[in-house]
Amino acid sequence: MRKKNPSIENRHAKAHLRMIMMRRLLLLLIMASSICFPTVVAAQKPKTVSFGFENVEQMARGLASRPFKMNENEVPAFLREINYDRWRDIRFKTGNSLWRAENLPFEVQFFHPGLFYDRLVEINVIDDNGVHPYPYSPDLFDFGNSDFAGKIPGKFGFAGFRLHYPINRNDYRDEVAVFLGASYFRAVGKQQGFGLSARGLAIDSGLDSGEEFPYFKKFWLVKPDAGANTVTLYAILDSMSLAGAYKFVVEPGMSSQIEVTMTLFARKAVQKLGLAALTSMYFYDESTNIPPVDDFRPEIHDSDGLLLAYPSGEFVWRPLVNFKSLFINAFVMPKILGFGLLQRDLNFDHYQDLEARYENRPSAWITPIGDWGPGRVELIQIPTKNEKNDNIVAFWSPAQELTPNRPQMYRYRMSWFSSENGRQHALGYVVATRTAAVGDDKRKVVIDFTGGRLSTLPTVLPADAPLEPVISMQGEGEIIESQLYPNVPANGWRLVFVVQRKGRSTLEKMMPAGDNQTSIEMRAHIQQAGQVLTESWSYAIQF
Repeated sequence: MRKKNPSIENRHAKAHLRMIMMRRLLLLLIMASSICFPTVVAAQKPKTVSFGFENVEQMARGLASRPFKMNENEVPAFLREINYDRWRDIRFKTGNSLWRAENLPFEVQFFHPGLFYDRLVEINVIDDNGVHPYPYSPDLFDFGNSDFAGKIPGKFGFAGFRLHYPINRNDYRDEVAVFLGASYFRAVGKQQGFGLSARGLAIDSGLDSGEEFPYFKKFWLVKPDAGANTVTLYAILDSMSLAGAYKFVVEPGMSSQIEVTMTLFARKAVQKLGLAALTSMYFYDESTNIPPVDDFRPEIHDSDGLLLAYPSGEFVWRPLVNFKSLFINAFVMPKILGFGLLQRDLNFDHYQDLEARYENRPSAWITPIGDWGPGRVELIQIPTKNEKNDNIVAFWSPAQELTPNRPQMYRYRMSWFSSENGRQHALGYVVATRTAAVGDDKRKVVIDFTGGRLSTLPTVLPADAPLEPVISMQGEGEIIESQLYPNVPANGWRLVFVVQRKGRSTLEKMMPAGDNQTSIEMRAHIQQAGQVLTESWSYAIQF
């Protein structure tokens, strides 16, 4: 855990600003078109074209053997310098959607370069006739009131694309996945709106040297069969430190799945590699008794916690916090069974936002395929003063270093789902965390657990089988009182305890708030007769 460091905070926040603004624009770009076609039931059949992941690997290996080329100014200045409204006014003509004329279950629509999207992305299509580029044409877009069409260079490309599929009803192709901006992509499950994002890779996130943002420069879209419920994509990722070959198999559904295969080829040693990176927004929730803004909404966030699956069988829930300074946690383990950023609170009344509908935002869970070896899940929480910025990053950082002449392959499955429809374990789980000051150097902590066996226990337990809270901490603190009692309205149990900071001198107590800030790392769970009944709550109490 890193302590407060304003210089790191400023450099890291500035490095993220460009990517953050790019990602948040996507929330306003959910566009879909309707069409009728037969109910989709069959799986995608393999194509006979002799092009696959090994071809992309070969290209990535060759790319990594050459110096990185930034490809600046690929997009003309008149497009890069437009404002958001003018860029958003450039709309893809849905009648031109790839595969629409063939009445396939999947179709593809494209984003136009401009504003923050200043790198051209090459699109190729793989079908029974072979591999061929999908050419850009200004005729594919409606430029609104702008006269851009006549100024576009003869050879141009796209900024990204979105996949459409009938996820909610059979006669309507919903937007189910988006690939746009650097290596960002996102997806939704049934009846969900877009929220958090994923990244193909994170490099040097949170380091003083600054973060490196790799980007997808080329895609291959495999044409699906008439009855397909999956679609396959290949991509080339490029960056100053490395090049990568990627394969995505997208399967929309109640819980939309994306299976990712990647092989990374280093140009130079990478100091910190972030696999299966997730990016989200957290402003505040019920844990903040004094919201940072005067707002009618009780909570504002795309995700409210990080969940970790340890090889020991322990599950750790880490509620997100909008700290006053950059805060980084590393959860070290010999291997990772899974992790994800979740949106657990799905109660509209807790948000009261009819436009954003935060209760419909998806959770994302990462399941490694194969053994990734030792490493750590890193959680980076960046201070934010509004809901416009993505300030949460989580990824797996392997202990094995990525070096030249030593390519590494990783595979994993991503699930985009509503936490109401899927649980990663059968234990009791945390539904709320609240804190409050109760005196000098003291804070009260209130944790509500429900689910699992907790929901079936009587409110009055036998004397020989009581529930026991297990609380541990790291840092200069002590528990001065604790209580565990039934929470009947929530069909669970509530753990309440008071933490006291110790070791401060009289002079330190007189110093301004923030000048002598201390964090106490804590964990807590509930057990009965030695049997663990809940996941482990993990939190940092700050004084």
